[in-house]
Amino acid sequence: MLDFLFGILDLFARAIAFVLDVWVSVSRLRQFATIAITGRPDTDPRIEIPPDPKSLSPAAERARAEAEARRDHQSKAIAAIGGDPKRRLPT
Repeated sequence: MLDFLFGILDLFARAIAFVLDVWVSVSRLRQFATIAITGRPDTDPRIEIPPDPKSLSPAAERARAEAEARRDHQSKAIAAIGGDPKRRLPT
């Protein structure tokens, strides 16, 4: 009975190894085909890089400056009463 169990486990391990070997072989064949067809290795990035961020409009810049001023004012007020200035008041 124990030999049968180990035989089944061995069969599963060999099947997984075979599938992984086929997978690696196909991957290498695709890389070879890319080099053979284009003459250069596939160096295109697999990650899409977002474009540069757009600059903010003047109204958005003013809104950001006002929000930062409010945060600074709140931090100073909290520090003046002896609290933790990093803790923000609810808005």
